Amino acid sequence: MRIAYLTQSYPPMISGAAISAQQTAESMAKRGHQILVIAASDREYPYHTYKENITVLRLRSHKNPFRVGQRLMLYPHNRVMRLLKQFQPEVIHAHDPLQMGMLALEYASRARIPVTLTTHQLPWFVASYLPKQLKPIIEMVLWTYARINLKRYTSIISPTQTIAEIIERKTGLKPNVISYGLDLQTFRPPLPSDPEPAACSRLNLPVNVPIILHVGRLDTDKSVDKVIRAAASAILKSEAHLLVVGDGCQKNPLVRLCRELGIEKRVHFTGFIPPAGLPEIYRMANIFVTASEIETQGIVLLEAAASGLPIVAVNATCISETVHNNVNGFLVEPGDVTALDHAITSLLNHPNRACTMGRKGRMLVEGHGIQNTWALHESLYKDMSKQVGKRRMTKTLRDSNQWETMKSLLGLK
Repeated sequence: MRIAYLTQSYPPMISGAAISAQQTAESMAKRGHQILVIAASDREYPYHTYKENITVLRLRSHKNPFRVGQRLMLYPHNRVMRLLKQFQPEVIHAHDPLQMGMLALEYASRARIPVTLTTHQLPWFVASYLPKQLKPIIEMVLWTYARINLKRYTSIISPTQTIAEIIERKTGLKPNVISYGLDLQTFRPPLPSDPEPAACSRLNLPVNVPIILHVGRLDTDKSVDKVIRAAASAILKSEAHLLVVGDGCQKNPLVRLCRELGIEKRVHFTGFIPPAGLPEIYRMANIFVTASEIETQGIVLLEAAASGLPIVAVNATCISETVHNNVNGFLVEPGDVTALDHAITSLLNHPNRACTMGRKGRMLVEGHGIQNTWALHESLYKDMSKQVGKRRMTKTLRDSNQWETMKSLLGLK
């Protein structure tokens, strides 16, 4: 099968959409399918890479003013249409509902092939960057856009049941639920035979102290300031240190916040760490904390749970699908910094309970193995192709019957 993936972000640019697109594209290539990926260039200028069964074409891009380390294309219509025509895909999978999604729909309509979209974001996530007065208006416009355009896809993919139900409630469409998935051999709890993590000395972390971990973008929508404020109280009452992994527009304000709270010597900002370095980071931590309210699944939540960490998070969107309150961590109400602090402190004060929660978290994510995710995608592509093939056959028969009727009426038989 020839499959095209259209996405703005693709590694080495990192986001949930980028990682999902790359993992799925590379897995399909390993299964023998011919793959084309069209994405924004991470270097501004266009270039391409090729390895067995997969070509990645990176088009000219511009700096994304809202996201550190991210670039985007500005509607490269003619270039994308030409590339797709040359590749002749049998299925298109879009990871961006705006520019790339619209181009995917246009080409799929012309070529009469199936097209799917993974919903990595919902309208209120996008609106979170806007002034409060504009949020309801923009959300309404985006949901209207979604209701109109999502119906044009052969199928829709959502990473969690919660997000699928929201989309169905808002649009009337029922998405296929396919988890982002995770390599459960790479992300695993520490073993007694594991060497002392080298990252401790690299990051100037003291040994034998509890580590509270946050991994993710340091942007306004991720609410990292709430994590820092909650951890500050727990830190001052213990020997714990806070490790903040990631980069973003809010990094400098967050560093200043730590200084104002008097915890700057106990908080460590690592900046961006490549995905390959993350498993070791999770294994050296004791607790994972996030205050984000905008997840469609939260890859970091899966990674933390798979690594045997108890999780403190907020009860918003789909987070309760990964974090079960009082089972593998604690869920608090959005914006409740005091409750976050109490949950962190409780885990620090009861390490045995924290370990038990971590073990239960690992069991909860066993169903999210990446191989299952890939199998579900491949099965969906095949089902979509059959579905579109049947529609084509029906149309061909209908056209043929209409032609035969016309010939009869014209006396051509």
